[in-house]
Amino acid sequence: MLGQAAHSLRAQPRPAPVAFEVASVKPAGNGTNGVNGGCHGTDSVYSPRQQGEAPPLGRCVITDARLGHLIRIAWGLGSTGLLEAGPEWIAQGSERFNVEAKAEDPSKTTQEQLFGMLQTLLIERFQLKFHREMKDMPGFALVVGKGGPKLKASGAEERGVAFSGADGGAVLKPFPGQPVSVKARKFSMAQLISLLSAIGGHGPGIDKTGLTGAYDFTLSWDENAGPALSTALREQLGLRLEPDKVPVSYFIVDSAARPSAN
Repeated sequence: MLGQAAHSLRAQPRPAPVAFEVASVKPAGNGTNGVNGGCHGTDSVYSPRQQGEAPPLGRCVITDARLGHLIRIAWGLGSTGLLEAGPEWIAQGSERFNVEAKAEDPSKTTQEQLFGMLQTLLIERFQLKFHREMKDMPGFALVVGKGGPKLKASGAEERGVAFSGADGGAVLKPFPGQPVSVKARKFSMAQLISLLSAIGGHGPGIDKTGLTGAYDFTLSWDENAGPALSTALREQLGLRLEPDKVPVSYFIVDSAARPSAN
């Protein structure tokens, strides 16, 4: 029995690592190029054009980032507007940093695990202390239109999203005010709301559709020439936007320090 118990203990799966194998955080000078980069896990989704600019598998490579940018990426805030920080250098100043970090086993590390490791890195290197607070802010509720949804149940094996601009060419990220077309595969309503919150210009969103499946769809809009996003959602997907108060988790920085040398 003792031998069986010992074997059972040895057979337990190892917990996912919470820290990178190697990592560096260095000052980035004046950061004139703007924040760039991210984390590449085994389940990260990239368009063909994005593949050439993606970090190597199992790595986080982020350049010209304020600490506020790094917090936004690591904790998935969606916007630095959800960050409340004390000293100016954290979210508004000119001090920026380059981060390059590698997981112990890139072939088995998901994007979410990389974000967790990035959180650990920021807490340790910046001596970051924080708490979260829920606040209501103006946003939208996504609801089903009067005629019902116009969504196709997904037959795709993997989730994917691709953007194209006015000329039909692929773009990495839509620019506010510019024509955009989104081709999504195996998307839930939660993922659609996350997308609309990030690029739709209507603030944070909440799901009131009651739709629980995964769907394939194409959504195209142009806020200047039309159709506007609200019209496109109604005509193309059978969904509507309604103004609503949305509970949002704010990230409150209690204290932080500039990182020491690696």
